[in-house]
Amino acid sequence: MKKLIINADDFGYSAGVNYGIIEAHKEGILTSTTMMANMPGFEQALNLHEQYPDLGIGIHLALTTGKPVLSNLKTIIDVDGNFRNQAYYKGSFIIDEQEIYDEWKAQIEKILATGIKPTHVDTHHHANLFGDFNAIYLKLADEYHLPVRNNFTNTDSNRRTTDGFIYTMENVIQSSETLEKVFEEYNSVELMCHPAFIDKFLLNHSSYTYPRTEELELLTHPRIKTLFSNHKTIELTTFESI
Repeated sequence: MKKLIINADDFGYSAGVNYGIIEAHKEGILTSTTMMANMPGFEQALNLHEQYPDLGIGIHLALTTGKPVLSNLKTIIDVDGNFRNQAYYKGSFIIDEQEIYDEWKAQIEKILATGIKPTHVDTHHHANLFGDFNAIYLKLADEYHLPVRNNFTNTDSNRRTTDGFIYTMENVIQSSETLEKVFEEYNSVELMCHPAFIDKFLLNHSSYTYPRTEELELLTHPRIKTLFSNHKTIELTTFESI
């Protein structure tokens, strides 16, 4: 069987995002999500996880959105104590990479302290790809023995990840033909998505808003659900099976 992980980023971002992710899992084909330890919807996400334990929960490391978990940071926050915008990390600024390691480690520890056994780890806005941050990301993944999102050139065959990673799902899960074309090349694939219901916090803080409702509709559409229930060679799964 080919393995397909459909993972929703941003669990814990806000109530609307949380409810959208749960809807996509409960009423659709979503199998996995990654949780943000630093966002306002974190506690609610924990409560929802208890109600829907079959949804795989990974860790979505934040560096560009919200406030950090730690309070003693200097080079990765702005004057209001928020994480700097992602554009900052792509410029020639002085960044203490130890701060990134410490903050990401604190986010992991916060989630582990809840009793969750994370399936994998990835980063919000693909922050592991900024500068030399991927080395920090992989170091933490190795320390905690976590599979990783395959959004970088994977040169370590022993690291647990999928064969393929797809940023946009719309053109992949529409038909058997598009699915089978993807799996001509890969045996395991992660599809990234961002389903949500819109709430005021999301509107005020994210540049990606209304398309999330389109993703939610696609993930829960009866035709798409039938497509997967009838498919005999593709298994919907989580990172635990990788």
